[in-house]
Amino acid sequence: MALTAQRTLFEKIWDAHRVETLPGGPDVLAIDLHLLHEMTSPEAFDELDRRGLSVRHPGHSLAVMDHVVPTLPGEDAWTDFARGMAHDLRAHCARFGVPLLPFGDARQGIVHVIGPELGLTLPGSTVVCGDSHTSTHGALGAVAFGIGTSQVGHVLAEQALLADRPKTMRVRLTGTLGHGATGKDVALALISRHGNQFGAGYAVEYGGAVVEAMSVEQRMTLCNMSIEFGARMGLIAPDARTVEYVAARPFRPVGADWDAAVAEWNELHTDEGAAFDREITLDVNGLTPYVTWGTNPAHAIPLDGAVPDPDSLPTEAARESAHRALIYMDLAPGTPVREIAVDAAFIGSCTNGRIEDLRAAAEVLRGRRVAPGVRALVAPGSTAVRREAEHEGLDEVFRAAGFEWRGSGCSLCVAGNGDILPPGARAASSTNRNFEGRQGTGARTHLMSPACVAASAVAGHLAGPGDLA
Repeated sequence: MALTAQRTLFEKIWDAHRVETLPGGPDVLAIDLHLLHEMTSPEAFDELDRRGLSVRHPGHSLAVMDHVVPTLPGEDAWTDFARGMAHDLRAHCARFGVPLLPFGDARQGIVHVIGPELGLTLPGSTVVCGDSHTSTHGALGAVAFGIGTSQVGHVLAEQALLADRPKTMRVRLTGTLGHGATGKDVALALISRHGNQFGAGYAVEYGGAVVEAMSVEQRMTLCNMSIEFGARMGLIAPDARTVEYVAARPFRPVGADWDAAVAEWNELHTDEGAAFDREITLDVNGLTPYVTWGTNPAHAIPLDGAVPDPDSLPTEAARESAHRALIYMDLAPGTPVREIAVDAAFIGSCTNGRIEDLRAAAEVLRGRRVAPGVRALVAPGSTAVRREAEHEGLDEVFRAAGFEWRGSGCSLCVAGNGDILPPGARAASSTNRNFEGRQGTGARTHLMSPACVAASAVAGHLAGPGDLA
């Protein structure tokens, strides 16, 4: 394919990694960083064994334990399932020479937190993982996307991937966010406005003054939630904030390599006049905190709102989805959001488990206590985040407020590791998905920013920091 003079950020990165395009088929894409975790890698390693293959470039892969590891200490916290998954990952990594950050390692954490945190995710790179929220890494100006189990095996064997080139979409964010609004609220507003399949088949580039003003961690939240928009990936052009962030990471390039890398990153932007397959603008001027009321992230409204009447929605599909959601969530149309009581509050995940998220929540909790009957827990996104939070005394703030202070892991986001809500329990959660049963069979999830989750825990109902006396 001939290169045009003006290219998008996505096109620059994809083209630089495209080995070839198969006749009438997908591109062969070189992969810089392959992240693995215990849930999607065992079958891929087994396939290598069956075919007598080795890992082509072990140093370009990194495995972590995050999805099923317990967040409580002690051997008794491990389920048999989790122990078996961890054992298999250790054995496979040892056999194939793949670097592993095992449970208990000082650098262990959720895969999409530790990649940027360690400086392994770099602008202009390609990043894949057997996990849909790999789009998180796009916040650093990388082409990053989730892959299936068979593709995990392919990347291990070839350090390349057969991949269909996605279409491109630019989302311009204009205006100035209202008080208390975050990257999480921007994502929920975007998804609620356009639906959870609007981005299907697209690489979505976010731009505009709103994005430029966001911290890198807020950008990660936005790119993380791109998957809930239906997108293949989300990405943001690197800028001075990105360079400053990467400069503080342990595995960043150094010396002359650093200077050369920064020079390359400065060219990683969409050229003036480059064409996208689709462009939209979202005015977020005055945007206030959002919360979900239903069973997918598109079921989101401002915290000041009320549960919608399904019959008022514009399409039959939307009306049917809303009717089903209200039955599952046990909510009535017209109910003010702030009247919805919660039984649990969770802060963590690859979406909102970073140090800035914990700081924001702790600021709300200082001098306050969780409402009676509310179970509240926080699971830092990595061991390093946990260590920094403890250094700043945030753990003491959470404990004093009545939160359980946990270890690093996916925890209640996936409810597959002992952290599970009982049927009927309703949670304010800083995670990315409010699907039926996501946090436990019959459990009900309301997605919010970390600060709003903290406020809801104190109030005993869905709330924002401004609602607290």
